Amino acid sequence: MEEMAAWNAAQYLKFSEERTRPCRDLAARVALEQPRRIVDLGCGPGNSTAVVAARWPQARIAGLDSSPEMLAAARREHPEIRWEPGGIAAWADGGEPFDLVFSNAALQWLDDHAALFPKLFARVAPGGALAIQMPADYSAPQHRILREMAARPVHDWHCHAPEFYYDALAPAAARIDLWTTTYYHPMPDVEAIVEWYKGTGMRPYLEALEGPEERRRFIAEYCERLRPHFPAQPDGAVLFPFARLFVVAYRE
Repeated sequence: MEEMAAWNAAQYLKFSEERTRPCRDLAARVALEQPRRIVDLGCGPGNSTAVVAARWPQARIAGLDSSPEMLAAARREHPEIRWEPGGIAAWADGGEPFDLVFSNAALQWLDDHAALFPKLFARVAPGGALAIQMPADYSAPQHRILREMAARPVHDWHCHAPEFYYDALAPAAARIDLWTTTYYHPMPDVEAIVEWYKGTGMRPYLEALEGPEERRRFIAEYCERLRPHFPAQPDGAVLFPFARLFVVAYRE
């Protein structure tokens, strides 16, 4: 399983409120009263881990991420939380159990979810839960156009239908809660949508290009090809729909 590197925390946090809202919705839905040990997988700059810490202030919480820059940003903002370097795939291979295994918008960067999700659930302690949120708009114009523009295959992200995750977790789970939500983010223009994706989904495509000038041309073309799909509202704003998948699986 491959994971992405060289994240830019500042770029990612340009839309921190919009990126954190699904995390808040996921944490609010988890039906655990007092989990003692929690891990946030793919914690990034710590915005998701801070939500978890506010929801369960009595818990011992660790944030795990493979990006040194993201972890440095997390430590600066939240020195009271324990931050650990490491990849999610290696973490899933085994270790001590946690009452809550939490991950917000990270697992889409790993493949083979049929094997990964049962491994993650195996790290959940009795009476605990696995709580996951991932982007679920793989077929949306902004992703389809990126794939069409790519000169060669890149490391893309993975997300399946809700039924897939039910089947992967049902043999071991006592109860599974699945839902999808589409968030409509008002943006000032299409350029703002491009800025959003420069911090996440566009990264592997930009990294595959040769230099700054080629990247500038790619971004300019991408912006123009997006424009017809995101017409301006009467007040000039552009509505940016973003679908997300949520999974919460509980262990007896």
